[in-house]
Amino acid sequence: MTGISADHLVMRFDRFTAVNDISFDVAPGEFVTLLGPSGCGKTTLLKMISGFLKPSSGRIFLGEEDVTDRPPEARDTALCFQSYALFPHLSVKENLEFGLKQKKIPRKDRSLRVGEVAEKLGLEPQLEKLPNQLSGGQQQRVSLGRALVMRPGVILFDEPLSNLDAKLRDQVRIEIRRIQQDFALTAIYVTHDQAEALALSDRIFVMNAGRVEQADTPEVLYRKPATRFVADFIGGANILPAKLKPRDGGKDRLIDTPAGIFSVSREAALPEGKICLCFRPETARLLSGPADDALSGTVVTRAFQGHFTDLIAETNGISYRIQARETALREGDTVYFTVAPEDVIILGADA
Repeated sequence: MTGISADHLVMRFDRFTAVNDISFDVAPGEFVTLLGPSGCGKTTLLKMISGFLKPSSGRIFLGEEDVTDRPPEARDTALCFQSYALFPHLSVKENLEFGLKQKKIPRKDRSLRVGEVAEKLGLEPQLEKLPNQLSGGQQQRVSLGRALVMRPGVILFDEPLSNLDAKLRDQVRIEIRRIQQDFALTAIYVTHDQAEALALSDRIFVMNAGRVEQADTPEVLYRKPATRFVADFIGGANILPAKLKPRDGGKDRLIDTPAGIFSVSREAALPEGKICLCFRPETARLLSGPADDALSGTVVTRAFQGHFTDLIAETNGISYRIQARETALREGDTVYFTVAPEDVIILGADA
């Protein structure tokens, strides 16, 4: 297994800085996702790691080796593209062994590698077919298999599921994670789909404007976002302007917002300067009526989503979202709810 290190990477295109002074370490066998909106620099960073772009400054290491100046073919990496990039005139078997032939791997070894990967990916019945005879999911597996037969230390994914429908994306996503673990590969995966990132990753690097805003496990990013951008980008988030309300005694702090007064644990760190309050829609607990410390609002819209109902409520002109497991509430009704202090997140207002 091979680890990856980046040391102060910068990538400029004329006056535009796509990647701005990024440093990180990826442990051998770790699955890391680069997550962020379009134009945040995630694909540019992936291309630098793979060797298709040379950094304006900074260094890249695979294991102990400095590979900054090495071309892609001289790095222990394999890249799965957004488009499958299969050769349409070659069979699945020929597509799988194409890179091995280029590397002049002996025929016996080629057959063993192709057979092993085809078995792992369920492609054995498809080996003699052409790409246009395969489904989208099968073509994606061939693209993945072509990378795996090279037995790279590092495998890189550039939004590989973006061309698949929702159900197929879920299936192939599970396969990618299983294969990465089975082959003990170090993986870097680029996506703007937070569901993919949360499901696949050991760690997620949330990127914004060429920088990494926060690098953490999916659980920490969701429950303890470091910035307003991360809170808003990962999952649903209600973010409200807030200020600390003086209180004598009590185990919790009081936070005043246009939607009402929330309690937050005294153990929670408060940023310097202005603050905002965040709570996840599913953490709101609905009440049957008014109660001490209850918050309330008017239901503006209601959308049934199967296992939960989405409510958009409004208080003092501020809208927020609540997910309810079961509710008879309709538009115009008053919703009463509470949010536990440990589920309230305080962030810097300008973060």
